[in-house]
Formats: sequence, C-alpha cells, structure tokens
Amino acid sequence: MIRSETRRNQEPLNSEDLAKCQQVFERLKAEICPLDDQEETNRLAAITIELYRQGVRTEDQLREMVAAARGH
Repeated sequence: MIRSETRRNQEPLNSEDLAKCQQVFERLKAEICPLDDQEETNRLAAITIELYRQGVRTEDQLREMVAAARGH
C-alpha cells in the first residue's frame, strides 16, 4: 500500500495563514507599489503566498524575503 504524504506547502491556507499573508502583503504593497501597478501587485501577492507556503512564517522574515525575491 502506498501512503500519501501531504507536505505543509501542499495544504490549503487557513484563515490565520491568509491573515498573516494579507498583513505582509498590504504593508509591502504600500511601500513598493504605491501607483496601483496591477501586474506588480499580483506578483507581490504570489511571492508572498509562495514563500509562506515554503515555511517563511515570521512577518519580518517574510517581508525581507519577498523584497529579496523581487530584487530589492
């Protein structure tokens, strides 16, 4: 019998996870995308969620890594 293993990054985000991601996203958006650049805003959101799924959990660390992933 093959046992299925679910990794944390494959599980759906719960409301607490989404709240953390939203908080980081909103702060970064205000700093990085003040002109409502939709493409950059979408990229910022995707990077934030992906890094969170990969295990980056603290707000400061997540903000730093998102900025680094964007090249800033």
